[in-house]
Amino acid sequence: MPHFVVDCSQGILRLRSEDEVLARLHLAANATGLFEASDIKVRLHPFSTYTVGGGKDDFIHVFSYIMQGRTVEQRASLSRSIVSVLAELFPTVRRIAMNVAEFEQATYVHRDML
Repeated sequence: MPHFVVDCSQGILRLRSEDEVLARLHLAANATGLFEASDIKVRLHPFSTYTVGGGKDDFIHVFSYIMQGRTVEQRASLSRSIVSVLAELFPTVRRIAMNVAEFEQATYVHRDML
């Protein structure tokens, strides 16, 4: 269920491979104990055209979408864990952030539910 969608500058991938970033984020999300490893989905969207603060600084922003029901503390801890892993992987990248949005259980449908 949880989706981690990573928007980043193309330059990030000159520092680390896509596979390494995806694997480390999957491990970090799994280590929180909030999700089953087989349910975690991580995707990466590198951008070659962008502006950050009027310039071309490298950036990483993780958009996390999880099923409702976790506490604010759990969601904040998830964000801190993911951002910490990214800061470790990319020590020279200053613009690293994450936010957590919740799916509403009443309106969420996937194919197996049909």
